[in-house]
Amino acid sequence: MQSGEEFDYNDRYGVLPAKRWVTPAIVFALIGGGWFIWAGLHHANPAIRSELISFSVTAEREISIRYSVNRTDPMQVVICTLTASDQDKNVVGQIDHKISAGASYNEQTTVIPARTAPVTAAIARCRAE
Repeated sequence: MQSGEEFDYNDRYGVLPAKRWVTPAIVFALIGGGWFIWAGLHHANPAIRSELISFSVTAEREISIRYSVNRTDPMQVVICTLTASDQDKNVVGQIDHKISAGASYNEQTTVIPARTAPVTAAIARCRAE
């Protein structure tokens, strides 16, 4: 060693500092965290929200369902698919019920005809037309 500098084995054998992963980890965490927050807020407030209130068997082959639909755009026409199931959870009736434009919050009562005796009713989905 003629230059007077202290000899370092790390420089000689190319050992890199152990904290090179910190910067990519921070960048990944910021991007991933931002996406996670956006996805949570976006899916927590859907444009159309439906909720089952009650159902009752009204005849041997029909069931009445009462449900509410809340939409962000009151001028949007909504179609809800309603199903009736038997005691073995087989779908025995299904209809599409159209809710015309109007108030943003609607409560509906609809009769679902069935091919056999229904015991339960459900909202399969509500979508914009």
